[in-house]
Amino acid sequence: MSIAEIILETIVKTSNNNITITDEKGVILYTNSEHWTVYEDGPKEYIGKSIFELQELGILTPSITAKVLTEQKPIQIMQNTKKGKVIMSTAYPIYNDKGEIIRVISYALDRTEISSLQAQYEQLERKLKEYQIEMEELKGREDILYRSKEMQQIAKTIQRVAPTDATVLMLGESGVGKSMLARKLHSYSNRHKKPFIEVNCTTIPASLFESEMFGYESGSFTGAQKNGKPGLIEQAHEGTLFLDEIGELPLSIQAKLLKVLQEKKFIRVGGTKERHVDFRLVTATNKNLEEMVQKGEFRLDLYYRLNVIPLPIPPLRNRKEDISLLINHYIELMNKKYKTAKKLHPSLFEKLLNYKWPGNVRELENLLERLVLTTEEPIIRQHSLPTSILGDGSTHEEDVSLIENLITEETDLKTVLDLVEKWMLEKAQKHCKSTYEIAKYLGISQPSVIRKLKKHKEDLDNF
Repeated sequence: MSIAEIILETIVKTSNNNITITDEKGVILYTNSEHWTVYEDGPKEYIGKSIFELQELGILTPSITAKVLTEQKPIQIMQNTKKGKVIMSTAYPIYNDKGEIIRVISYALDRTEISSLQAQYEQLERKLKEYQIEMEELKGREDILYRSKEMQQIAKTIQRVAPTDATVLMLGESGVGKSMLARKLHSYSNRHKKPFIEVNCTTIPASLFESEMFGYESGSFTGAQKNGKPGLIEQAHEGTLFLDEIGELPLSIQAKLLKVLQEKKFIRVGGTKERHVDFRLVTATNKNLEEMVQKGEFRLDLYYRLNVIPLPIPPLRNRKEDISLLINHYIELMNKKYKTAKKLHPSLFEKLLNYKWPGNVRELENLLERLVLTTEEPIIRQHSLPTSILGDGSTHEEDVSLIENLITEETDLKTVLDLVEKWMLEKAQKHCKSTYEIAKYLGISQPSVIRKLKKHKEDLDNF
């Protein structure tokens, strides 16, 4: 044996890789015994054996060296062993000056553990998707909180149209609860066990909109994933696609979306294959789409497609009956979330009832979360409110201070009571437009209000 052969044999035997070298007939010349542990129960000595013989015995299924000798080119394959392992084998031919194969070098890598981990990962992905669908379903089944007739009608409409596939267009200011109502619609539908895909059209850059919505094939652009990526429309297959702020959708995408709605099929970016899709479309906007159509900013044909079931949602300031219900709900929710027991002082509660809520339900929820987190006392008072809500009016604490001063300065109970009564009437006049409203504000009868106004007529302004 020459020095070169000794060196080669030593390299093969001591290598951490599983290496086998055969001659042009497939007879094993060099191998490390550890190589065969991936095929058999222990190290084997196979020098001098034919790979064709080992293939017939089922030890190599198939033999990669046999394939190289047959096909005359480098090959990579996956092998399955008697032990149930998955082996990734790679083999390369070595040629002489005449272009004839004189040797074949093969490498074997045990992929069993990797394949097992991949299978576990895929199973976890499936489970996660199932849990996400369950969570979406549970979120959608939360009760719609309302007392107002307007919201009662909206709740009835949602229940009535949910079992159908009719397209719903939710109209209303930001924060009125369009997303929550879309989830509710999905939870009542026949698609509730399938995905609910929510897309806020304002958060996706125009340059990425097409690839995000329709997906892309591998190699479509720099930075694209190796195996491509399904778009949001494809992810919503058999479920519900909710496009929030649909008025922000670029005109180019509007045309493509319209085509999908009409034909129920699309092509990924960079692809040629048509893909069929089935989803229920729900959209929402805080813009006037009719005005946008007139200005050429929104397609008329798409508007007609979306406006099948219009659902106008009134702002919170126009349904005051719901405010107290929502306040109590979110205080309870935040106390549970942060393990606290905070309560609102009656004067603060009244202040919140009379606030206009330009940010609607979202503003109310965020404010109450902030108050629960930032207030140290168990009772949250008016001074904790931001100035935008507190305004320039006197707080309850100032009112209490006024009464305490009266009691300190006046020792006669009748005089103090008269002054407090007059002060309460003055306060009521600032908030009310009639004696009936004053009666409700003070918690007394309307005849009592008239008597007291007459009693303090000289001191009070004309009502």
